Amino acid sequence: MDGLEVRHPYDGTVVGRVDLAGPAQVEAAVAAAHAVAAEAARLPAHRRAEALAHVSTRLAERASEIAGIITAENGKPIRWARIEVERAVSTFRWAAEEARRWSGELQRLDAEPSGVGRMAVVRRFPRGPVLAISPFNFPLNLVAHKVAPAIAVGAPVIVKPAPKTPMSALVLGEILAETDLPAGMVSVLVVPDDRAPALVADPRLPVVSFTGSGPVGHRIREAVPHKHVTLELGGNAPALVCADWSGEADQDWAATRIATFSNYQAGQSCVAVQRVLVDRSLFDAFVPRLVKAVAAQRTGDPRDEATEVGPLIDEAAARRVEEWVDQAVASGARLLTGGVRDGASYRPTVLTDVPADARVVREEVFGPVLVVSAFDGPDDGFAQVNDSAFGLQAGVFTRDVRLAFRAHRELEMGGVVIGDVPSYRADQMPYGGTKESGVGREGVRYAMEDYTYERVMVLTGLDL
Repeated sequence: MDGLEVRHPYDGTVVGRVDLAGPAQVEAAVAAAHAVAAEAARLPAHRRAEALAHVSTRLAERASEIAGIITAENGKPIRWARIEVERAVSTFRWAAEEARRWSGELQRLDAEPSGVGRMAVVRRFPRGPVLAISPFNFPLNLVAHKVAPAIAVGAPVIVKPAPKTPMSALVLGEILAETDLPAGMVSVLVVPDDRAPALVADPRLPVVSFTGSGPVGHRIREAVPHKHVTLELGGNAPALVCADWSGEADQDWAATRIATFSNYQAGQSCVAVQRVLVDRSLFDAFVPRLVKAVAAQRTGDPRDEATEVGPLIDEAAARRVEEWVDQAVASGARLLTGGVRDGASYRPTVLTDVPADARVVREEVFGPVLVVSAFDGPDDGFAQVNDSAFGLQAGVFTRDVRLAFRAHRELEMGGVVIGDVPSYRADQMPYGGTKESGVGREGVRYAMEDYTYERVMVLTGLDL
């Protein structure tokens, strides 16, 4: 087996070394997942639930250690790494609860004369082993969102973590090995990205769950159209500040929330705020508040408790962000704060007067960059939100309940958050997007549905 050095994004120091799985190890894992599939599907609910609860408990017990690993390999500030561990604890706890509730439904069929004396029992069964391909930005909780639902429904799962951040997934695998789940039900394979297509194509893995970039996700779906593929491909999350959000306290709240959640993972989150749309009546008052809040974000070494914004995953990512911002400024955008790169770090940035066709508007920056523009009333604001190839989540700062329901109806998004940023996510709710933001849903129960299919049994001759 070859070795892989894992380096800290902030200073490039080596923080770990892991073995790469060779062809023999990959084949063994896939063969084991295929062989154990029938046994896994028959596991009693209590065994699945107890295994998931054990993982939740052990993650909580090792929270400080694992948060340190996340910060070391990913570069996110330690305060955010701790929150990621807390969320993973919750994700496995939810999965344990859902595993006990996973019972199916009954349907009376005598609603029509032809169905008199008949009852349908509708249960869901695993499609088969799952290939879970996870990204670098949440190296623990996004793995949890693939592994926990698979175990909950009785599906074997093979995890391919991002090569830049494999250690969190390996620790999770270590904890899973403590359970009494059958051998082969969960494997973690650290392999280079260029070996992923062979895994994707393997017919013994009928489900592929991918979180990452759009081009890669589309290639996966095109390569295996006969498989069940779920894709979470990101976005360029908008936040609307509506005319009724006019009080000073309201504006300060919105400015603080937007500043925090455009930068909380150095912008490397699918729902990090990227586009800020402000009603023209508030624009001149709100933008200075926003710029002040962004400029106040503390940047630096992510191991420092005071740091709020750490580095991007590597210097190449920071250079790309720098290039996109420089292109926007060269095209006429005004830089209100930030715009400075230092190695893999990029200072939190606010732009305005950005051309509508600039990459920082049309594409996913995946960096600490905000683009601020004005809109003239809800019609214009909603149109600007929808003028995007993406549709993951939007935030709408309003207290008008009618406007909230209109936003929910008209915005082409997988989620609409009222009174807060689009970055809010509860791990039990459905999460996913429309358009170029992907297909399928995460959120424990919803991923469980994605990993399974309905199978109907009709009982006949019943006295209902």
